[in-house]
Amino acid sequence: MGIRIGGAAAVMLAAAGVATSQPPFLRNQEKAVFISGEVRLADGSKPIDPVRIQRVCKGSTHDEGWTDADGRFSFKVEGGDSQTGDGADVATRDPDLSRPIGNSTVYTNPVTASLRDCEVQAVLAGYWSDRINIAIKNTLDNTRIGQVVLHPLSRADTYTISATTLAAPSNAKKAYEKGTNAVREQKWDAAIEAFTKATNAYPKFAMAWFELGLLRENRNDAAGARQAWQTALQADPKFVRPYEGLAALAQKQQNWLDAEKYSRQWIQLDAEAFPMAYLYNAVANANLNKAQEAEAAARKGLALDKEHKIARLNYVLGLLLMQKREYGDSAKCLRAYLELAPNARDASAVREELAKLEAAAKLSN
Repeated sequence: MGIRIGGAAAVMLAAAGVATSQPPFLRNQEKAVFISGEVRLADGSKPIDPVRIQRVCKGSTHDEGWTDADGRFSFKVEGGDSQTGDGADVATRDPDLSRPIGNSTVYTNPVTASLRDCEVQAVLAGYWSDRINIAIKNTLDNTRIGQVVLHPLSRADTYTISATTLAAPSNAKKAYEKGTNAVREQKWDAAIEAFTKATNAYPKFAMAWFELGLLRENRNDAAGARQAWQTALQADPKFVRPYEGLAALAQKQQNWLDAEKYSRQWIQLDAEAFPMAYLYNAVANANLNKAQEAEAAARKGLALDKEHKIARLNYVLGLLLMQKREYGDSAKCLRAYLELAPNARDASAVREELAKLEAAAKLSN
């Protein structure tokens, strides 16, 4: 014989956490949330060009759309959206996320739960973006996130990122992200596989080619590194990092013609932004017996190196002046080098040379 459960008993059972079966129409679930905001430049002005809006969830990046003419944006995140970074089915979630309310309704919140680890950023060439956390407690919360501010990069910074990255399809971007994660974890084989997959999916992916070149160089595959960096430059001639890789590789191999060529092309991107390029150019020209060009490059590099980060420029100029028998100025340069790099590998040899120069300078006076 069936046992009837009275209304009061049903309430007590519900309060004790005993779930009774409920028809589907009594089960509520979040459908979607709408996120909105606006993008502004650091000076408070609206960006002239459309700005790409991205959602970053647990390290995975997803394009959500573009700003309008006033810099505003909005996008929808649905309950079944696999891009929230949390693809778990509602039934497998923590029980606290699907608690019954009273004895009438089971309420689930897959959207707000999955947005806990998500941020919004803006993407515009020449700028870096603030990131805004979009965690909310429920769909009744205010989902307007306010302003996402874009800050201008320095002139040099604008050349360290490639415009081809924005144009890459999603499968190439995902492979690239896997590659960078593998590099962080020092999983070199996995990184090479991922970057290769990214370049196969999008042959003009300059950043992926550059990273592939670094990994090949670390494995002493100089030819492979050179090919990867040259391909990166073919895809994006304004991407600076392959120029540095190619110039350094040519110098290491004492291929002075290539070292001069790539350092000169690097300088041509922006003659005022890269003092390191002048160091490679000075060394290459010196070894090509172009002393005048080498000295000019070393002096220009020193003039640009306001923070004195490239001590070796002083050393190179000192050697060039020594050849001209300008011993006093040469000694000044070597002194500056030792002050900036007292523990350099060649510091003891430079000190010996400096003592000879100082003696020669006294004799010449």
